Amino acid sequence: MSRKIFIDASLGRKTPYTPIWLMRQAGRYLSEYMEVRNRAGSFLDLCHSPELSAEVTLQPVDILGVDAAILFSDILVVPNEMGMELEFIKGVGPKFPKPLTSDRDLENLDMSASEKLGYVYKTIEIVRNRLADDKALIGFSGSPWTLATYMIEGQGSKTYARIKKILYSDPAYLHALLEKLTIVITQYLEKQILSGVDAVQIFDSWASALEKETFFEFSWRYMVKISESLKEKYPNIPIILFPKGVGSYLDGIYGNFDVFGVDWGTPIELAKEKLGDRYILQGNLEPTRLYSKEAIKSGVTHIIETMQNRRHIFNLGHGMLPDLDRENAKYLVNLVREMSSRY
Repeated sequence: MSRKIFIDASLGRKTPYTPIWLMRQAGRYLSEYMEVRNRAGSFLDLCHSPELSAEVTLQPVDILGVDAAILFSDILVVPNEMGMELEFIKGVGPKFPKPLTSDRDLENLDMSASEKLGYVYKTIEIVRNRLADDKALIGFSGSPWTLATYMIEGQGSKTYARIKKILYSDPAYLHALLEKLTIVITQYLEKQILSGVDAVQIFDSWASALEKETFFEFSWRYMVKISESLKEKYPNIPIILFPKGVGSYLDGIYGNFDVFGVDWGTPIELAKEKLGDRYILQGNLEPTRLYSKEAIKSGVTHIIETMQNRRHIFNLGHGMLPDLDRENAKYLVNLVREMSSRY
């Protein structure tokens, strides 16, 4: 048994209650976070400052009492360190001014990017030294498909037209990019593990852009490739895979990993039926339920009762929103602990 309840749950061990952490738990809904972000000067400067990144990583553990901290960084530091200029534009979000368009762009990507992310590993070391022994630290990366989408689209997209045009007209180009990203992400997550994280999560935020066949070919196979490479070397490090919006594809899920992140659009009963015998499930409260304590209670009750006979990690079905009430987040954490301990 571990001293960390999150790790025990991730590996299928019995726990006294359902552990909980929240995606985007270090964020704009916390005034403490905004104060540190203002001190940093910009979001990217905050990501590049190990001391400040460690401070905001630890804030939700201290304020909310969650069972795990998740490393504060951004998924786009990876393509940034692969040589792509990255901007964060107010009101627009992250943007690559020069997206990938040619074979030369692909050839020029720096495959030593994981060596340049020392500020991330330093953040992990600082957090590891300050985090309580019973709290886990989760590292993360975006999935190859999600990062590739940003790198080709240049920014967030509603249609994904550029990358999907390449997917169907030049699939070899896209596979070549995804292979490069898979190598770099695997190296990046391994260095996070060696720096002190207890588990890692791979986010596929844009999985729902793909139909079933293309999801398994262009996204899931690469997530599994990363996971299986890491599990071979670090079998006791839990791996969480979170593809958002693929509830109708659950019959095809496979691979050597530990925890499947369930988004809020997938009924928890369906995930339990399809995957609950093979993987620990994580999720999946609808984030906007945190606007109301009544909505929190009914949502928590449903999820806890559904998962009462299975190992489970409580989380939202996506990230915290900027205007959520921190007191409601505290209420959620305490409610999950109190209700789940009865089962």
